[in-house]
Amino acid sequence: MIPRYTRPEMGRLWDIETKYQKWLDVEIAVCEAWAELGEIPKDALRAIKKKAKFDIQQIDEIEKVVKHDVIAFLTSVAQNLGSEARFIHKGLTSSDILDTALALLMRQASDIIIKDIHELMGVLEKQAYKYKDVPMMGRSHGVHAEPITFGLKFALWFEDMERNLERMKRARDIISVGKVSGAVGTFSNIPPLIEEKVCRRLGLRPEPVATQVVQRDRHAEYLITLALIAASVEKIAIEIRHLQRSEVLEVEEPFMVGQKGSSAMPHKRNPVGCENLSGLARLVRTNAMAALENIALWHERDISHSSVERVIIPDSSILVDYMLDRVKGILEGLQVYPRRMKDNMAKSYGLYNSQRVMLVLIEKGLSREDAYSIVQRNAMRSWKAGIDFKKLLSKDKEVKKYLMAKEIDEIFDLSYYLKNVDYIFKRVFGSSE
Repeated sequence: MIPRYTRPEMGRLWDIETKYQKWLDVEIAVCEAWAELGEIPKDALRAIKKKAKFDIQQIDEIEKVVKHDVIAFLTSVAQNLGSEARFIHKGLTSSDILDTALALLMRQASDIIIKDIHELMGVLEKQAYKYKDVPMMGRSHGVHAEPITFGLKFALWFEDMERNLERMKRARDIISVGKVSGAVGTFSNIPPLIEEKVCRRLGLRPEPVATQVVQRDRHAEYLITLALIAASVEKIAIEIRHLQRSEVLEVEEPFMVGQKGSSAMPHKRNPVGCENLSGLARLVRTNAMAALENIALWHERDISHSSVERVIIPDSSILVDYMLDRVKGILEGLQVYPRRMKDNMAKSYGLYNSQRVMLVLIEKGLSREDAYSIVQRNAMRSWKAGIDFKKLLSKDKEVKKYLMAKEIDEIFDLSYYLKNVDYIFKRVFGSSE
C-alpha cells in the first residue's frame, strides 16, 4: 500500500499500473529483438506494439484463479492480441520480466532521489553561508566543549549529502541491469543476443552471470544506500531536536500559523517534523536489513525475496523521497536564535577556554600534567561555585607566575576559535560562495 504522505512523482512510479506498463515495455522490447533476428514477422510486431495492453481489474480476477501474477498479466495482454499473442514471452521466464522491469523502476526512483539530494544540498549551502559567522557552543557528550559557528553544522550536513549523492549514483548504476536469459540463466531457449539488444534498448546492462534472477546484492546496495541517506536526515533531525529543547532553544523547526503543539498544553511548540523523520529512518534501516536477508536464495533461486521486495523497495524509495523533501522544508524555514546561542555560551562561565589556557601554560614551560592540574582545579571551582573562569585564573597565584592579565584577556578572545572557518568552507564549497 502506498503511504498517504507519498509525493506524487514517486507515488505514481510505484503504482500498480506503472508496474504492469514496465512489464509490457520489457515484453515488447523482447519482441522487437526477436523481430530483428527474423524470428517474429514484422507485421506481427507492428500488431503487438499497436494492440498490446492490459486491464488491471481483469488481471486481478485471473490471478485469483491461476495464483500467478505474470501469467495473469500475460493472459490479459493475450486477450487483446489474438494470434500474435503466441510471440509474447517467447523463451522467457517470469523473472526475466520482473527483474528487468524492477531495474527500470529503481533507476527512475534513483533519479528522483538524486534530484532531491541536489535540492537539499542547495538549501544546506545557502544556510551554511547565512550562518557562517554566527558563533555558538560546540558540544561533545552534550556538554559545552569549544565554540563553533552555526554555519559549520550546515557545511557538515552538506558534506554528508555530497557523499550520499555519490552513493546514490553508484547504487543507480549497480541496479541498472537486466536479465533476459531464461529459466536458470543459461539462455537455453533464447540467444544471448536478445538480452544484449533488449538491455541496450532499455538503457540497462546485462547481468553478466544470472541464475533465474538478477543477484540480490544489487538490490541490497540500493536499500543500504537509502538507509544511509535516511540516517543522514535523522542526524540533522536529532540535532534540531536537541537544539530546540527549552533549556537550549537555539533553533526551532517552523511553526505555522494555526498550528497546535499539544491537545493539553497550548504553549507547546514541539519538533514534531524532526521526530517524524527520526521514526521514518528506523523503517528505512529495517528495510535495508531485510534486503540483506534476500541475498541468499536456494540454488538458482526461490521466491522468498519476492514478497519482501514488494514492500521494502517501494516503501524505502517513497520514504526517502519524502524525508529529503521534508527536511529541506524544515531547514528552509528554520527559526534561529543567535542571541540565545550567545547566552548559552556564557552559561559555562568561559570554561570553553580551558584547553587554550593549558596550552599557553605549557608554552610558558610547565609540564602538561602540571598545566592540566592548574587549569582543571580552577575549572572545577568555577563550575561548582558559578564563578567566571577568567576571574579565577586572574587571581590564581600559580597562573599569575606565568601569565599577565593582558595575556589572559587574549586567551579569552572568541575570534581565536573561529579563525579557520573560512578555510573549512573553502574545502567544502570551493573558493567562492
